[in-house]
Amino acid sequence: MVQIPEPAKERLLYLMRVLEKNGAKPVTSHQIEALTGWSSHTIRKDVSYLEGDCGGSVQGYEPAELIRGIKKTLGLETRRRFCVVGLGRLGSAYLNFRAFDFGEFEMVAGFDTSVNRVEILKSPVPLYPAYKMAEIIRRFSIEIALLCVPGEAAQGAAEKLAAAGIRGILNFAPVALTLDGEIAVRNVYVMDELRALAINLPASGFQAPARPPP
Repeated sequence: MVQIPEPAKERLLYLMRVLEKNGAKPVTSHQIEALTGWSSHTIRKDVSYLEGDCGGSVQGYEPAELIRGIKKTLGLETRRRFCVVGLGRLGSAYLNFRAFDFGEFEMVAGFDTSVNRVEILKSPVPLYPAYKMAEIIRRFSIEIALLCVPGEAAQGAAEKLAAAGIRGILNFAPVALTLDGEIAVRNVYVMDELRALAINLPASGFQAPARPPP
């Protein structure tokens, strides 16, 4: 099996989202270049990693074929179950995120240490106190957790998820997790994303005004 570089995987995932929004008409590498900012050479190289007949034609690539090839190559054909851990503002917002109604993921549970919060929150999926995580994760074969707890609670929560059989954690807490075993962890920290964006902005010469005294 061909090993796909991580940057190429990221681009293919983004390309899939672009194609899903762009309609069913064939799209050329030059049109994809205009939509993404990537060079035509990079696009063709990324597409060459895909399994199946995704090479395109004179008219361009068929979006449905490209999407199918991306999902097959990256292992996204299997529908996976996930849960939300930590039902504060961020976690409770994800409970009602409509994009989860479609695609290859199924949200099946939410957990929080506050029994009161579990009882009063409105949710399209069942909510449970955190002490039931192991039981529910095993019962419903949940593979992925969205970890939305405060930083000081993240490591402990992640260890409990790992012990319960979770295979992947999307970590929104601003801490680095240390876990034994083959558990995939992806960190999503908004300050890092802002910094990554800022270093790519052209210099403007703008000087921020001094903050007013309190």
